Amino acid sequence: MDVGGVGYEVRISLHTFSSIKALDRCQLFTHQYIKGDVHALYGFASLEERQWFLHLINVNSVGPRTALTILSSLSPSELAQAIINHQTGVLKAIKGIGDKAAQRIVLELQSKIKPGAVAMSATLEGDVAGQEALAALVKLGIPPSTAEKAIARVHKNHPGELSVESLIKEALQGA
Repeated sequence: MDVGGVGYEVRISLHTFSSIKALDRCQLFTHQYIKGDVHALYGFASLEERQWFLHLINVNSVGPRTALTILSSLSPSELAQAIINHQTGVLKAIKGIGDKAAQRIVLELQSKIKPGAVAMSATLEGDVAGQEALAALVKLGIPPSTAEKAIARVHKNHPGELSVESLIKEALQGA
């Protein structure tokens, strides 16, 4: 990745790769992972995918490579659905994930999601402006579910592409 003339090695999932492969320019949401002598930069096409990465690396025995493998095999909404439905078989089908790891992921992450949040978060998948507006609204103290509903309402009332600023302004006026 080239940022202002400086090159960075960014590790990405296959999901992110398929989202950006045809683009000349793109925006990635990054996470810098530092542990011991390991310094790595991970990039994601969506805030939701980055959030799942952060959740996964906090699970005991799941490191960044395993988390990236999981996110390469499952979209964030598919992963959330597997966790909500306790589908350890879906996770075990991923290379490097055994029975214990799959059970640990489901057990530790099921409290991180609400069943109603899965359908709503899928609506922002691929919507970079919507994801940025969501992040800004959450930083302003609006609960994520309320912010997502407000952004969805703005999209419904104003079909077409809106800027991040317009999304935030309209969402705040409707809240």
